[in-house]
Order: sequence, then C-alpha cells, then structure tokens
Amino acid sequence: MISTHEVENQAPPREGIDEFGANLPLAEAVARWGRAGRAVVGERADASGGGHGASGQLPLHEVGTLVGSAAFQRDAERANTHQPVLHSHDRWGNRVDEVEYDDAYHRIIAAAVAAGAHTSAAADPRPGANVDRAAAFFLFAQVEPGHACPVSMTHAAVPTLALAASGLRDEWMPRLLSRDYDPELGGADGKRSALVGMAMTEKQGGSDVRANTTRAVPTGVDDARGREFALTGHKWFCSAPMSDAFLVLAQAPGGLSCFFVPRVLPDGSRNVFRIQRLKDKLGNRSNASSEIELDGTTAWLVGEEGRGVATIVQMVTRTRLDCVIGSAAGMRQSVAEAAWHVRHRSAFGSLLVDQPAMTAVVADLALESEAATLTAMRLARAYDDDANGSEQAFRRLATAVSKYWVCKRGPGHAYEALECLGGNGYTEAFPLARRYREQPLLAIWEGSGNVIALDVLRVLAREPEAFETFFDRVGAASGESAAFDTALAESTALVRELAAADAPTAAARARELTERLALVLQGALMLEHAPGPVADAFVRTRLGAEGGRQYGVLPRGVDTAVILARA
Repeated sequence: MISTHEVENQAPPREGIDEFGANLPLAEAVARWGRAGRAVVGERADASGGGHGASGQLPLHEVGTLVGSAAFQRDAERANTHQPVLHSHDRWGNRVDEVEYDDAYHRIIAAAVAAGAHTSAAADPRPGANVDRAAAFFLFAQVEPGHACPVSMTHAAVPTLALAASGLRDEWMPRLLSRDYDPELGGADGKRSALVGMAMTEKQGGSDVRANTTRAVPTGVDDARGREFALTGHKWFCSAPMSDAFLVLAQAPGGLSCFFVPRVLPDGSRNVFRIQRLKDKLGNRSNASSEIELDGTTAWLVGEEGRGVATIVQMVTRTRLDCVIGSAAGMRQSVAEAAWHVRHRSAFGSLLVDQPAMTAVVADLALESEAATLTAMRLARAYDDDANGSEQAFRRLATAVSKYWVCKRGPGHAYEALECLGGNGYTEAFPLARRYREQPLLAIWEGSGNVIALDVLRVLAREPEAFETFFDRVGAASGESAAFDTALAESTALVRELAAADAPTAAARARELTERLALVLQGALMLEHAPGPVADAFVRTRLGAEGGRQYGVLPRGVDTAVILARA
C-alpha cells in the first residue's frame, strides 16, 4: 500500500520553552534595570529570585516557562476562537449586563494577575519594580495579547485612584493590588480583588474627549468616598466591560471631570451599567470592547472637578507605556516564530536559515524587535522614581515618541514575519495570523498617530525641559557612530526649527519630528546596550542611508550570525 500522507520537512511545535531565558535582549534589560539580582541572565533561582518576592511576583523564568508551555498556547488559541459573549438579560428578563468568557481566558488572566503583571510595581515600589512588572506583562502579552487590556488598565489606574477621597481609595486600592482573580462581580465585602477599565470615548468626539456629552449631576452626598454624582450618557468604546470598576469622563457643572464607576454598589446592588453591544473587531478577539449606556449611574469624583483630563492622564500615560511593551512583545513573538521556522524548514537543498536572502530578513526583523524591547524596558525604568524630576521629564517625551513609532512598526513587522512561514503563516492554525490582526490595535489605542505627534508638539511648546532632558539622555551615545551623530544633529535642528514655526507648519511636520526622535532614542539605546555588531547594523539601517525600505535589505558587512544568535 502506498502512503500519501507522510508529514516531513515541517517545523516541530514551538513549545516547552522558557520564553524569558530564550529572549536575551529582555533578560539583559531586566538584569540591567530591574530589581538588583532579581533575574540575572541564566539564573533560575537564587536567594532573591528563586521564590515569590515581597510583591508576590513570580520569578520571570517561571513566567517564561508558563507562557512557553503547550497548555498556555492552547489556552491562548482557545480564548481567541471562543470569543466573549454578551448576556444583557437573564432568562427571566432581568437586566444583568454580563460578558461570558471561555475558561481559557480566565486561566490566562488569573495567571497574569498572580504573577503581578498588573500592579506589582505599585505593591512593592522599589527601584526596578516597573521593569520587573513590564517584563512579566511582556511575556504574557507575547503569547496572548487580548487579556493584556484589563491587566494594563488596572496597572495604570493605580496613580489615578490615588487622587480619590480616602474612603474610596482605602476601599478599592487593596483590591487592585491583590494577586487574586475572581471573574464574578461582587461588592467590597464579597470580593477581595478587582480589575479596572476605562470609558472615555464617545461617538461624536472620538479622541476629542472635551466634546463628550455624558452628564454628571451632583447627588448632594459627600462622605468618605468623596462627592457622589449621577452619570447619564453613552460611551462608544468601553474597554473590558467585565471589569469591576471604571474610570469615566463626564461633564460636571465645573467642567469635564473624572469619575470612578463601580459595577456593584457598596450595598451589594448592581449599578446602572448597560452594555449595549460588543464591538466586532479586526483582532483582539479574546478581549471584549463595548458600547455602554449610563442612566443615573452612581459615580464618585476623582481629582478636581473640571480637571478630568489632567486626572485621567495619569492612567493614559501608563497605558501608553504598555502599548509600547505590548507591541514589543508582539514583535518578539513574530521573530521567535519566524526564526524557529527557518531553522527547521528546508527548501532548495538547505535550511531556510542558511539561505542569505532569508537570513537577512530574519536578522532585520530581530534588529527591530531588540530595539523595541530595549526601548520598552528603558521607559519602564523611567517610571520607577516619581520623585525624580529628570526621569519624569524624560519619560514625558520618550513615552509619546516611542508609543508612536514602536506601535506603528508592529503591523509591518508582523506581516514580514508571517511571510517567513509561507502559506502556514497565513493560516489561523499558526499564531502569526492572529498577531498580524492584533498589532494595529496598539497604534490606535491611547492615541493614534496624529494624536501622539501633536502631543509631542504640545510638549515642545509647554515643557521644553522634557526635550532638554531627552537630548541629554540620548546624547550620551555621541561619538560611537557617525550615522547616529548626524541623525542627532538633524533632530536637534528640526526641534529648533519647529519651535519657531507657526502652528500649521509645525503640525504638518509633527510626524517627521516624532519619528526622528524615536529613532534617535532607539539608536542611542542600541549603541549603549546592544552588542557592537547588532548596534552597528541597527544604526546603519535605521539612521543611516544604507538600509532598504523593506525588511531584509541590509548593508554589506552586517554580522547576521550574531544577530540571529540572539533571536
């Protein structure tokens, strides 16, 4: 009998891998900027990193092994193919407004919360805590990005909730910092943990939140939880509607203000929070996004009335950081899958990895991934010391330019990696099709390209010290590369030019400025921290004139072997 179905020349499953230990740029960054001695490259357990730390965070090698397991990868696939379902009413007709998720999703988010991927940096705010937390977030988002939305928002809600009245803060902050995960809605007495979402966008305003029409009317109650309001309006995008509470913008008598809206009120009754529908999205399928109606919904003021944007920006800044981390995590998944495939697949008489054209493509993808990872971890380090004005100024500008550039590079990077797998990459049986649909989200979420670029101009006009600090930081890499020095000089010249330009001229070139700043930042980080051949290849291709418009066009002399060894 002739067999017609012998499977050969296919890459084995990429599973059973410690994704932290396998990612040298990430592990080196954590060793450099994370809590001292916590996850030194190659170590699995020592006195500081072998068990659960004071924050309850798992050692990163354990997280890496978990997310690299076959079981976790199956859960990631299942959470995206068994999508959330809205139940607006129960079988008796009572309004319940609940979102049902597959058990795989709950296992994933429970693991991320247990590992401290949400609020471990706030629970134990020592130097390096934000780097450790960012690395854990990175690892989980690398394999399943949808759950990262509520994890990120809960992390980012902490500094905004800190501005609330003491009663509200004392009631909710321990729940945000908890390592427990409970998917059921419950009151303060019946539930020890909480996730927090946000609802800012309205259909008539989009990014222009000052055009919001949701109204906040004082109820006259003012107690330990603060001033109570009743909110009425429609939110076009509400992220993670299954969350326990939300930060919401609404128009109060004193102007646009920020409010804390719990799903369950202190007396145990359900707050008015009507989920109208779930959005049918291009990607991010495991995570629900929704439209909601508020109708006399109970809320408490957070921060000052009329200063809602200034209050919630504490949250937005950190979710922007997580957009950078999430995009970098997606790049890592793309590179890891592509490199794995070409090392196991043969064509035309040799392994794909040994064929110069493919070698150049995967090496180029790896350069992009390493630069994004370095950028994300350095930014996380800048969030460790809120008392350090210099780091605050640096992160104000660096977060914006990195969010713009790294997130925009994500979709094209995912596509090129997908193509490395050929037809397999284009099928839903392999993870890169899902990643390709996922990557555009983070370029849109928390400010699309123009919003971010115009924010950079606002920093230029109102916070020039941020630019001074930024150039002090990146200037430390001067003298290492002629291409970098030229790019740095051109960037400083453009800043001076746009600072003196009229508003329309500056706005027309805002993207150019943001791109230049982002590349100079990445070039400086690579020159300072990446191996010489890797840094040289990055600077020559991204800041010099030797790279191509597509991945895989590398200048002569690039040491692709060194680059691929890190992939």
